[in-house]
Amino acid sequence: MAAFGKRTLSFQDLKKGSVSEPEARYSGTGHTTPQEAQGESEERNKLLSSLMSQYLSREPQAIQRQIVNHVEYTLARTRYNFDLFGAYQATAYSARDRLLESWNDTQQYFTERDVKRVYYLSLEFLMGRYLQNALMNLGIKSNFEEALLGLGYKLEDVLEMERDPGLGNGGLGRLAACFMDSLATGNYPGWGYGIRYKYGMFFQKISEQGYQVEVPDYWLTHGNPWEVERLDVTYPVRFFGHVEWTDKGIKWVGGEVVRAVAYDSPIPGYDTYNTLNLRLWSAAPAHEFDLDSFSRGDYFGAIANKEASEKISSVLYPNDSTDAGKELRLKQQYFFVSATLQDAIRRFLKKDRPLTELHTKVAIQLNDTHPTIAIVELMRIMMDEYGIGWTASWETGRKVFSYTNHTVLPEALEKWSVPLMEKLLPRHMQIIYEINRRFLETIASKYHGDGNKLQRMSIIEDGYPKMVRMANLAVVGSHCVNGVAAIHSGLVQTDLFPDFVQEGFRIVNMTNGVTPRRWVQQANPSLAALISRWIETDDWVVNFDLCRGLEQYIDNADLLREFDESKLENKKRLAALLQKEFGVEVDCHALFDIQIKRIHEYKRQLLNILGVICRYNK
Repeated sequence: MAAFGKRTLSFQDLKKGSVSEPEARYSGTGHTTPQEAQGESEERNKLLSSLMSQYLSREPQAIQRQIVNHVEYTLARTRYNFDLFGAYQATAYSARDRLLESWNDTQQYFTERDVKRVYYLSLEFLMGRYLQNALMNLGIKSNFEEALLGLGYKLEDVLEMERDPGLGNGGLGRLAACFMDSLATGNYPGWGYGIRYKYGMFFQKISEQGYQVEVPDYWLTHGNPWEVERLDVTYPVRFFGHVEWTDKGIKWVGGEVVRAVAYDSPIPGYDTYNTLNLRLWSAAPAHEFDLDSFSRGDYFGAIANKEASEKISSVLYPNDSTDAGKELRLKQQYFFVSATLQDAIRRFLKKDRPLTELHTKVAIQLNDTHPTIAIVELMRIMMDEYGIGWTASWETGRKVFSYTNHTVLPEALEKWSVPLMEKLLPRHMQIIYEINRRFLETIASKYHGDGNKLQRMSIIEDGYPKMVRMANLAVVGSHCVNGVAAIHSGLVQTDLFPDFVQEGFRIVNMTNGVTPRRWVQQANPSLAALISRWIETDDWVVNFDLCRGLEQYIDNADLLREFDESKLENKKRLAALLQKEFGVEVDCHALFDIQIKRIHEYKRQLLNILGVICRYNK
């Protein structure tokens, strides 16, 4: 395997209109740590290398064999029970096989070189459907299209069988998904970390009577062919309990412990062998079954611990209007950052080096304030579990973390009550108090008697109850803060955190966009073809600035005509869908005003339709 160079053979084949022989896979030392090389036979390594030396064939006939093999050996179906959904599942497994090849090679490549990795922590990952994205990024969509057609299925119909993963809600989650795609495409060594929600947020329908109804989003009903369950990658996560001072230092003990179990999904880059990992954590009980309770006839009690543990990863954004809902949300946040930090530290310590050098190999990006408790958890791990002093732990942590802010509304910034934090995470609340004390001492030494400034900058907000300001904690505990657009970042500096800017905290702009690969190339193939034709390259899908090449044709009648035709083609497709699903005919030459989102008052759908009516009446 080339060192993640473009173009891959599959994309070279697209240019030539042929299919090359399978290319050789990456071959390195085969070891991630020195001790792993001991005791392995040379004959065994040679055999494994020869058996795993090439990527799977891209020939349509070979793809057909792989699909039907999955029908029989993975799905346990016969040739007489090979329906459209079975075709999707078998096709997905066949595509995943290819992703896992490059995924394994990518991890081996980065591990052998001991590269610095970026870990993107987000409570949401709105990934969208995997299959088409995987085939497009691998450059083998046409190969699979031909293979499926020979088996009696259209790829377009197969793609419609996939269920969207219920792992995100909106812009925050989609941004995270686009970041992962761009990291992979840019050949960066990165991992995404989040929660594997069992039900997602909700599935919304309009009833026959015209009422809006919400039902659970059972997106995992038929399993998820894109994930790999890692039962060997599991970490304990503690809640509640109390803090003890011992001869060996401070220890957080007691309470309840759950297990975080890893589920991995490969994230392919576009036209590169680089395939990253999205690791999602699922909650499980530390002890699966209480046999004593069962033997006493307490059958519900026997599984009570299991049910309580699994609640943590059941639903995206549980209702936090109650104390129980607030507790569950905070549990979710700590659950996934604790497991993530344990995972990152385990990987870092594979080599013999001090934890105070963590920042040289680990960069953690906090997507909004949801993962901010990670700053405190890293402090706890370094001090309580590794005996490292406060100053060294704090300096290391600040070099590790960066924070992305998503809102300029002070009332929308996340806060947790001190009593809840003391109850659920007692050791962390102690550390937060000490972070705040040291920070405010520094500020007070510069601004004698300015109590208002201290109140504004304090991590602890006075009131009843006292609250922990997670945004202030994120700013104080990170080496860099960014907004997501120029105007937004400016308001973050001038309106939201002006006191911190004055003190030299680094707040910058990082304009966030969506990947043109999914949102133009895949979502609008007609427009994508037009762009490639007029600027005479398809490299714009990895360098969108190339689309400026269209500016020279801004008054070209042929381009304008083709652009109108492209839009009309898409409107006709939508009109056909509306006719088929709802029996409604629409004029394709009318202006289409479309919102694809949950129906919710803060999304302003009602306001939007009133605006449409107002403009129409004018």
